[in-house]
Amino acid sequence: MFKSPMRSILALCAILLVFSCKDDGEVDPPKTPEELAIQDLTGSGTLTWVIAGGGSVTRDGRNETNIYQTFELTLNSAPGKTYTSINGADLFDSGGSWAFVTGSLDKIILDGSKPASKIPISFTRTGDNLILTFSIVAPSGRTIPNGAVAGNYTFTLRKKA
Repeated sequence: MFKSPMRSILALCAILLVFSCKDDGEVDPPKTPEELAIQDLTGSGTLTWVIAGGGSVTRDGRNETNIYQTFELTLNSAPGKTYTSINGADLFDSGGSWAFVTGSLDKIILDGSKPASKIPISFTRTGDNLILTFSIVAPSGRTIPNGAVAGNYTFTLRKKA
């Protein structure tokens, strides 16, 4: 039938290729809006976001990056929605859980007792940047050694490599 062993091998490879590409009809269902929002924050399960490497912090339009230059926020999605923070300068708790604001998949709430907890934090992710915006209003704007923390904050975080 075949004149050379090379043609036989090629024919066999073609047959194997056809059978290995069989469509079993199973298609992954599309992700829900909530799953997509979780993926923005935590990737495939855990992402760490940092100021270092090009991030910044402003409060009421003033640059306060120097106060938070070593800040890190790690967000986890499994087994539960948890977070840890490092060097939050009395603004963020060192850890706890997070949740979406009811009815909104672009805002989260962190639990805890520090000023950035129990308030809506809006987020936007673009590539390797995560922008958090939130407002701390008096009287929840407690006084810390460097002064009051009340104000309108924008944290521009970078995905940690």
